[in-house]
Amino acid sequence: MTAELVRGQNHPLSQSRLEIRISAGTPVAAAAALSDENGRIHGTEWVAHPGAPVQPGLEVSRQAAADHRLAVDLDAVTEAVHRVSVLLALPAANGGAGPARFGAVAAPFVAVTGLDGTEVASYTITGLDLESAVVALELYRRQGAWKVRAVGQGYAGGLAELFADQGLSEAAQLAAGIDEAVARGLARSVQAPPPRTSEGDRSRQAAAPAVGPDQGAAPQGVPGPVPPAYGGQPADGQGQGGPQPAYGGATGPHASAGGSPVNYSHPRRQTSAPPPPPPAAPPAQPGQPTRPVAGDATGWSMEERLYNQVWGMFEDLARTAAAYRSAVDFAESRMDKELEQALSDPRSRIGGQGDAAREAARARYTQLVDQARASLDRDVAQLVAESEVVEPALPPAFARWDNPCWHAYRVPMEIPMALRLGDLRLPEAESIRIPMLLRLPLERGLWIDSGRTDSLDGSFTDSHDMRRLAMDTAVAHAARLLAVYPAGEFTVHVVDPAGSGAQALAPLTQTGVLAGPPAQGAAGVTEMLARLTQRVDLVQMALRGGAPDALPPGFDTSQQLLIVNDFPHGFDDRAVNQLRYLVDEGPSVGVHLMMVADREESAGYGPLLDPLWRALLRLTPVPDDHLADPWVGHAWTYEPPAVPHGSEVLRTVLTQVAEARRTWNR
Repeated sequence: MTAELVRGQNHPLSQSRLEIRISAGTPVAAAAALSDENGRIHGTEWVAHPGAPVQPGLEVSRQAAADHRLAVDLDAVTEAVHRVSVLLALPAANGGAGPARFGAVAAPFVAVTGLDGTEVASYTITGLDLESAVVALELYRRQGAWKVRAVGQGYAGGLAELFADQGLSEAAQLAAGIDEAVARGLARSVQAPPPRTSEGDRSRQAAAPAVGPDQGAAPQGVPGPVPPAYGGQPADGQGQGGPQPAYGGATGPHASAGGSPVNYSHPRRQTSAPPPPPPAAPPAQPGQPTRPVAGDATGWSMEERLYNQVWGMFEDLARTAAAYRSAVDFAESRMDKELEQALSDPRSRIGGQGDAAREAARARYTQLVDQARASLDRDVAQLVAESEVVEPALPPAFARWDNPCWHAYRVPMEIPMALRLGDLRLPEAESIRIPMLLRLPLERGLWIDSGRTDSLDGSFTDSHDMRRLAMDTAVAHAARLLAVYPAGEFTVHVVDPAGSGAQALAPLTQTGVLAGPPAQGAAGVTEMLARLTQRVDLVQMALRGGAPDALPPGFDTSQQLLIVNDFPHGFDDRAVNQLRYLVDEGPSVGVHLMMVADREESAGYGPLLDPLWRALLRLTPVPDDHLADPWVGHAWTYEPPAVPHGSEVLRTVLTQVAEARRTWNR
């Protein structure tokens, strides 16, 4: 029978090999400290933490996660050890983006279990407020036997204050080391996949331009709602359109009867500080429109404000273009009706009266169209002015390759909300380009279509040049993904069976940012797909088993991207099925696909590959009007990202990424 402890209560332990299971409403860093009979820690080697996860008799998780399993072998600790304290800390407490105090999240739940999962004792740590680190419970030796005591002692000063209170002279240095280990990604979390709908499909919340006639679902083209993330927590109140509720984290026996977690937080407790006000627009001259300001949209950070501002620009252009088209359609319908009425009377079909009626109808049509065009031009001019101030203010993840911000590029410490895939425009407004932003983490793979050879301007590109352009586009997308993720949190693999993409892949291969050399030949394809398929299976089993931190030691928890060139060359039937499996199941566990392929070349597989193409977001290496938004049905022209001719910005950025990865791996 499980002993549900309250603060200060103890319970005897009949086993020496135990697991400490932790559930929290937010990712926490877990540690375990060994101390003597007086509760003093004799040195940093007496503490197991994400940067040094294994100590005699102890093993803790390398990740900061909402669920943990700590292994304890009491027979393996030395005779000098009389206490084993389980410590929890908010990894964002020291300057991070997450909650800074336990009072703003669900009460952590800690359970001591045997190796078979049988629960011995449990403790819900209530009553915390400003504390950012807490001693959850301790296992202590008393008269030759071991017991567990519920402690719940919190420290507003974080781990540094906690270690200092336990007599560790290097308290500040050890706390800083743990913070650094978490910040460098040694303590990344693996979240649960998105929930499934009643039909069994993963829920998707895409608010983006819809796909063309050859795609079955709307892509994530422009700003929209955020899906549940894999591999990292968003900032507190950021990236989700506003502050998030800080409850619902406890699991296990403390879940409610309906299956939802118990809420231990005060219902009216403020979970985070309000955002600073957006920049105010300068006063406009009399009779002039308001001057636009970058970042004046709503949001809890400048990044979110710029993101929402781009979203607003997209909506404004879609609405004003729809109004113009509607006005033109109405004018044409009215003119046709007036001409029909004029011609229906035989007396007015010929002669001056009929000519006058037709001229009057055409004049009214021209007047209506001119009025609509004037309104469109006014709105577009305002959007152009807004774009001129927004574009230079965009962060690297949102910016074009020719933006000066890339010259001051530094490898980021946090994952951005989105990244730019290119630009969108409409034929009625050629002077304005709207950034096409894709939410992160990726929900779907990408398909760079190398099959189209004609462009909107009537130019023709032969198939060889189209394949080269498609690979250049894929490399630009992969480089941006590598650049916007923190060091070590995004890994790129390449399958190039015939080696035809070697020239385009040079920026990736020569800078050393790839996980390994491009896989070539049928054997390379088989080995790469088998490795990534196994990775998907392992993470899915860990998540479904409720043990996201029980992955093999040294397991790479970073997001994975596989670039596939020359499909279906080098792919047998088994490899094709594995590819479909990665497309369907990979995104939920951080494995993504970027296909560089001509659909017609794989026509021999018949309808087998239709789900694969529909599951990918189709992009083109040349401007093409294949994207449609789901609101008014505009056919938006997509323009791929272009690196300035002769620019070394791509290599410069990738060189910094490679150096940061080498530093992170030391």
